[in-house]
Amino acid sequence: MGPIVDVVPSSADFPRQTEVVVIGGGIVGIATALALVRQGVQTVLLEKGTVAAEQSSRNWGWCRRTGRDIRELPLINASMQLWETMNQTTGRETGFRREGIIYSSRNEQQRERHLRWIEEARQYDIHSQMLGPSELAARVPGLTSSFAGALFTEADGRAEPQKAAPAMAMAAIEAGLNLQQHCAVRTIERSGGRVSQVVTEHGAINCQSVVVAGGAWSRLLLQGCGVEIPQLKVLSTVMRTRPLEADISSCVSLGSVAMRKRLDGGWTIASSATNVVDITPDGLRFMKQFMPAFKVERGALKLKLGARFVEEALLWKPGQADKTSIYERIRVLDPAPHQPSLQQMVGDLKRALPAFDGLQVAQSWAGLIDTMPDAIPVISGVDNVAGLYIATGFSGHGFGIAPAAGQLMADLVQNATPIVDATPYRLSRFTDGELVCAQHWL
Repeated sequence: MGPIVDVVPSSADFPRQTEVVVIGGGIVGIATALALVRQGVQTVLLEKGTVAAEQSSRNWGWCRRTGRDIRELPLINASMQLWETMNQTTGRETGFRREGIIYSSRNEQQRERHLRWIEEARQYDIHSQMLGPSELAARVPGLTSSFAGALFTEADGRAEPQKAAPAMAMAAIEAGLNLQQHCAVRTIERSGGRVSQVVTEHGAINCQSVVVAGGAWSRLLLQGCGVEIPQLKVLSTVMRTRPLEADISSCVSLGSVAMRKRLDGGWTIASSATNVVDITPDGLRFMKQFMPAFKVERGALKLKLGARFVEEALLWKPGQADKTSIYERIRVLDPAPHQPSLQQMVGDLKRALPAFDGLQVAQSWAGLIDTMPDAIPVISGVDNVAGLYIATGFSGHGFGIAPAAGQLMADLVQNATPIVDATPYRLSRFTDGELVCAQHWL
């Protein structure tokens, strides 16, 4: 069972025509829809399940500049400006607080890498700092583990994943969005070389533009349009605790475990050091493109061959307009959390911070992260299909970057001056000869 997400009502009337259809009710799709309707664009958002039921409510809740890929820094700067006023923009509590983010340096090699990132980031007016061991201990009282230092960005923050996307969705509805939940898109139809219609389980909607923001489902949906995108899924396990007192205000990563204080007094506990990758047909298909990233990250990835391979090979097929689709059979991706990861996180946290000795796990869940070979998203039009746009592959960075990603997507749809240069996020980077590779700073 996934986390408990604030409920958003669907719109009463099913639309038959609109300017833009956004597919996917995660935070990126919602941010795109919010940006569009606030600019007066008639928009329909379609979600096969419910708002933020998948990775958008299952992530850590970190809104960070710290350690990001340099190519993402203009976008996260713009996004953080939007987060600062998100409660006012939505008229609701999103949980955003600017409390800073800390990434420990486990050794001198990592400390040097963090120092290089600080120098690179300075050109984007990001003023992070290196904490010494004593400064880290002051910000994380009771820390028993020894570190070479820590990368700290005071201007970073956190928000509540179970609240933020629903709050943005409600604001979009109030601004004119037509939201249809439990409404799976089966196919995207074209006429004269451009998109003209989406066919849903409840009927067709004529439109001028379509934005695919389907998270882990995006690759399959695009495959049905003849568009290939090299995207895989990584399972991340998260837990929340019952209220517990610990004098730590910033989000903190200690390498093997990371923590964030929640509005309810509990803590969200996670780790980027223990992620599970199911071997699937797509994994074999895109093995060559992902191999450079895998070689760097293999210590943090656990490969697993199991039922998912057979399930995806047999059942994960593009939809057909007149037949029940996989999107209707699986309304919500709700994978089981990886129990060994949970046990390791709890043990590592208790050893590093005795204040957490008495923690009580209130709930745990897992989510499937939509990943790209270079670990940065696709926010782009499709060159050979007019009116088709993609916002996916956020590789675990999507929650914090979503507000500006949605604005950028809205700018591209409207052919307006983009909020930031969209070139790094173009789909064609995988086919135009660019050397596609991830940057590893943390």
